[in-house]
Amino acid sequence: MEKEQHVLVVFPHPDDEAFGVSGTIASHINMGTPVTYACLTLGEMGRNMGNPPFATRETLPNIRKHELKEAARVLGITDLRMLGYRDKTVEFEDPDKLIGQITDMIEELNPSLIISFYPGYSVHPDHEATGEAVVAAVAKLPAGQRPKLHLVAFANNTIDELGEADIVHDISAVADQKLAAIKAHQSQTQYMIDAMAEGLKNKDPQVMTRLTFEQFYTYKL
Repeated sequence: MEKEQHVLVVFPHPDDEAFGVSGTIASHINMGTPVTYACLTLGEMGRNMGNPPFATRETLPNIRKHELKEAARVLGITDLRMLGYRDKTVEFEDPDKLIGQITDMIEELNPSLIISFYPGYSVHPDHEATGEAVVAAVAKLPAGQRPKLHLVAFANNTIDELGEADIVHDISAVADQKLAAIKAHQSQTQYMIDAMAEGLKNKDPQVMTRLTFEQFYTYKL
């Protein structure tokens, strides 16, 4: 993994970082690279409120905010920014506002790498709107001043249209941190975390792949 100057991670929901890129985040931090995580919403429209319910629509945002802070702590993120958008409405926000916020962070932090979602291949409307804003913000910069874009894509047509991911990080050294970050979002992951932990212990091939490799696509403007 290349040593970066500063990494900016931009995702719309708490837990987006845990499943897809938490091993990469932990690896950068362990290398001494500062990481800023900008999370657009608190995931307050998340479906999982327990059975029996442990939360209501009114209490879920505070629960997920606490979980997000815990995941950041587990990974070593000290610069966590919650941008205050509402879950499942990012696509309806003024895109210029979000692009402007991302542009401001780029100017402030001067990241050499931005991690987000790949527009058109990230399934959820909030994912798509976030990825589009990140790409648009970077595209506004002069070519020589643009940070690299490493984007997550997982739509069914991804490999057919984009090919295999061109960046694969072996994050086996921090697999325990990744699992802990996923566990931190327990309101959304309580039904899968035990199975994942058992799979890691027994070296289940599917679980091992999920917990030891993270894939990205570079985005060329």
